[in-house]
Amino acid sequence: MGTDIDGAIESRSADGHWQIEADLLDLRPPRDYDAWECLFGVRGTGDVERPLFAERGLPYDVSEEVREAAVGDYQHSHTYATWAEARTVDWDAPLAARAAWNRALRRGPDGEDVVRVTPGLREAAAATFGGSLLLAPSEWPPGGRVQMDGAVYLPVVLTARMLAPPNKGCWAQVWSAMRTLAAEYGDEGVRLVVWFG
Repeated sequence: MGTDIDGAIESRSADGHWQIEADLLDLRPPRDYDAWECLFGVRGTGDVERPLFAERGLPYDVSEEVREAAVGDYQHSHTYATWAEARTVDWDAPLAARAAWNRALRRGPDGEDVVRVTPGLREAAAATFGGSLLLAPSEWPPGGRVQMDGAVYLPVVLTARMLAPPNKGCWAQVWSAMRTLAAEYGDEGVRLVVWFG
């Protein structure tokens, strides 16, 4: 059984009350466990030690409409981020102290990308470094590289830009909507509230 995301972008009016500006589902966020782990600490592979906006709960002053949608038998992992916080994220800062267990940086003829580690890559690492252990990239020796199928694989320390690029897909739309609203309501007067179920 999978997990789904729900949420809303809220703004704070001049009288201090929050109201919905956009339903997150209207932006069609995909079921993207990598982005959710990076941004909110939900699901993923366990390679993220420092998610950006995790475990905050619902804001105490959340709009009534959001509260009614977010609180129920199956909703969990409520959290939020203001535009002031989102706009100052260092998208290239490490999300963990060590290389990822389940990810590697693949350098091939078409460029670089971060990929999930497959059993075949672990077997290639065992052959490269000796022994019969199926080594995860975080266990490869310093400077370790594995060649497989015309590409070179290296350990990678994950960043938010790798898992939830701020300028692509659904999250680019979310940040753009928040940025636009912040021009009217201020950076602290716009926030994203999310939950999962």
